[in-house]
Amino acid sequence: MVSQKTTVINKSGIHARPASELAKVCSKCESDIIISVGEKRLNPKSILNLMAAAIRCGTDIVVECTGETEEEDLKKIIDVIASGLGE
Repeated sequence: MVSQKTTVINKSGIHARPASELAKVCSKCESDIIISVGEKRLNPKSILNLMAAAIRCGTDIVVECTGETEEEDLKKIIDVIASGLGE
């Protein structure tokens, strides 16, 4: 398992469009992925899980990947979050 902490930079947080972008990237990953937001742990391959978490701008999250491609998958996910999730 590998993990990394990052901060959500989207001004509106992770609403419908960014959630869709993040879920799309995560769904293409072979690893098992968990995003932790405070005490919440969610599967980011689901748009609904991401939106229900109500992740706001400036929120610190931890991305965890477990599997054969965990390091590559973690980098992809962290990069897309750092890029602003298409916004």
